[in-house]
Parts: sequence; structure tokens; C-alpha cells
Amino acid sequence: MPKRSTVLAAGAAAVVLVIAGVVTALTVSGQGPADQTTVTVRLWDDQVAKAYEASFAEFEKDNPDVNVELSVIPWADYWEKLRTDVAGQSVDDIFWVDGGNYPVYADAGALLDIDKTLGRDASSAWAPAVVDQYTRDGVLWGVPQLADPGIAVYYNAELLADAGLTAADLDGLRWDPTGADDTLLPLLERLTRDTAGQTADSAGFDGSSLAQFGYNSAYDVQAILLNYLASNGAEFQDGEEYAFASPKGVEAFQYMVDLINKHHVSPSAADTNTNGDFSRDQFLQGKMALFQSGVYNLANVNEGADFDWGVARLPAGPAGAISGVDGIVAAGSTASEHPAEVKRVLAWLGSAKGSSFIGAGGSASPAVLAAQQDYSDYWASLDVDISPFYDVLENGTAPAPKGSGWPAADNAMRPLLQEVFLGRTPVAEGVRAAQDAANAAVAK
Repeated sequence: MPKRSTVLAAGAAAVVLVIAGVVTALTVSGQGPADQTTVTVRLWDDQVAKAYEASFAEFEKDNPDVNVELSVIPWADYWEKLRTDVAGQSVDDIFWVDGGNYPVYADAGALLDIDKTLGRDASSAWAPAVVDQYTRDGVLWGVPQLADPGIAVYYNAELLADAGLTAADLDGLRWDPTGADDTLLPLLERLTRDTAGQTADSAGFDGSSLAQFGYNSAYDVQAILLNYLASNGAEFQDGEEYAFASPKGVEAFQYMVDLINKHHVSPSAADTNTNGDFSRDQFLQGKMALFQSGVYNLANVNEGADFDWGVARLPAGPAGAISGVDGIVAAGSTASEHPAEVKRVLAWLGSAKGSSFIGAGGSASPAVLAAQQDYSDYWASLDVDISPFYDVLENGTAPAPKGSGWPAADNAMRPLLQEVFLGRTPVAEGVRAAQDAANAAVAK
């Protein structure tokens, strides 16, 4: 996310700027009657914020007594600020949470029970996988907003052509930790160039000075880790216990790390560890041939790429091509001073009409079932085939991190695994230490 994000306020009496994580409200005179109730909504995605702006403008036509104000907090700052604001009871009335972080807030009593707020029957309109992901102790803790299908690979058609390749060469790619049946690495070597123009499969290649990356191996749980682990027959978690340091898990990590530090076909972890958008930005700048990611980057790629691009299926591992899946919900704060208005806004967010703006604008894949066709139709109208994101689900899925211990486990494992990706800790040693640290953090 950019360091400076402008918050979009639909018909609002205020515009909020988020600058380096600091929220500043700027009053706009002459907007909104004095008896209007403001409901604040927090999220981290600029693209969906644009869709929300249009959605809430429509909502306010039928609800003139409610003003919905949006605030976009960059992902890098989102969770620390959310933790602080929930603890201080100064959080927004409605805020996004992800699957790994919501349990701690649900267990702390910070989230509205959606079954009680909107009725248990409401969930029939939403993607079952997202409903299941956010149901804990028999209670649904948020209104499903986004339903990311699988992970796929964006490709730069011009860089493929420069290497004598076409999109057809991406069909049926396989990675193999033994190297015996590996077709992914040889292709990535052809797509990686140093500053002298040498490809990674040539004798004169200088892996310390890259001008073009073949791919984006990195410490990225959703786009990279979950898929490689599952595709090698390993698990990230067994129940709520972390289990990624199995022999198959270590093999998968070794392959990911070698793409960076041995074969030099991916950016240094010194760049990707500290900037989750580094690889996406390199792709958009025409400096990366293949970019593995989800539909959450479709709008970004469509708006930012000035080259021909497309989407290919996820490379298969020994266990096949198995993708991680995830969803996002809008949670209601139990600390809100406007529960009746919050209920109305949540109902709108969970409705076909309210969610249609997300799908129709192509900003994200809606979790409201009736809005999903709008999303497919939008990308079809632009001649973008998004089927690779969905076709991979036929092979099974790798669930997103779960359990109330995830935030603590993530904080414990992340620095250890980042050292592994940097090449400063041997893979088997570092992965085992990360798993032990994660499980110790959950046990506290």
C-alpha cells in the first residue's frame, strides 16, 4: 500500500487522510445535516475503498440520517493501530478483519455477533467458505466482504516474448524439490536477466546485479508459502498447531529460498521482507516476468501495467497445484455508540446491492454470492480470463492461518523465517525454530 492514502468519504462531512499511519480528519463545510449520525468504516484496500465510496453514496440516498465515513489504513500499519484502538475503545464502528486476526477480537468481546445482529438466515447469501472461516464457537463474527479464490500467476507477455516464450509455455509448469521433474526453474532462469543482459541460465550471469526478475519467491504467507507447502504435501497447521517444519515442509521452504539465494531468479529478501508490495511494483514497472498473487491484485495490475499481461495457473508441485484461499469480513464494533445505524450499514454491506459495487467495478471478488457474477462479467468485458484463480480450486485448498493464537504466532515466527529467506539461517534449522517459536507463543 502507498505510504499516503486518501480516505474516500461518500457524501461525508469529513475527509480523512492517513499519512504514514497517522489519521487526520479534515472538516468539509456545508456537508451533512446536524442531526446526521456518522458511522465510520475502516479498511486497508484502496481499490475496494473506491467501490465503497460509490456503494455508500447509494446507501445514503435511502438513509439520509446516516453519513458513512471511510478510513483507509495501510496494511503495514493496520494491525498495530487496530490493536491499540480496540484496546482504547476508539476504533471505528465497522472495521475489516482477516482470518488470522479476528479470533483474538472475537474472544475479547470486541466484535458483534452477526447471527444476532442480522439474523442467522442472513449467512445463506454469503460464500460458505468465508462464513465457515469466520464462524467461531458457533457464532459468525463478521459480514463477508471478499472471497479470494485461488492464487495464480500474472505474466508480462512482452517479457515472455523477449525470452522466446508465450503464455502457452506457462501451461503445466511443475516445481520439484529434487529437481528431477522441475520445469518451473528452467523457465524462470530464461526470464531473469542481470544488468549486462545475461540470463540466469548463461555462464556469465551475475546474480548479484539483476535488472529483470523471473518470479517473486518471498516470505508471503498467502501468495507463496501456503501454496508451496500444500503442493508438496505439507501442512501449515494441524488444527491450530503449527506443523510446517515437517520433512515435506522443509523441502518446500528450501525450494522457495533457493529461488532467491541460489538461483537468483527472485528479488532479495532484503527488499521483500520489509516491503510487501515490492514484487508487485517490480511487475508493474516491467521488471518482473511472472508475479504470483491473487485476485486482490487484479485491479492494481489492470490500472498499473502498461504492457500486455495475462493470468496463468499456479505451478504444480509433487502433490499437484494446491492454492491457499482466504476471505475478508467487515466486523461491527461492540464499542460503537451507534448500534442501530451500524446494523443498517452492516446489512447494506451484506446485501447484493451493497456489494454489487465491489464486483461491478472489478475491485475485488465479492463474498456476497449474488454479486460474484458482476465480478466475472467485469473482467470478461476487459478480455481478462480470470479462470486460473478458480480452476486451481479443483485440486483442493490450503486454508488460511487460523486460531486466536495467530497474531502472536505470526510475530514469533516472522523474524525467524525472514532470516531464512535472507539466507542467513540454514533452512531446516530456521524453519524448525520458527515452528517452535510459533507454537510456544500460542501456548502462553
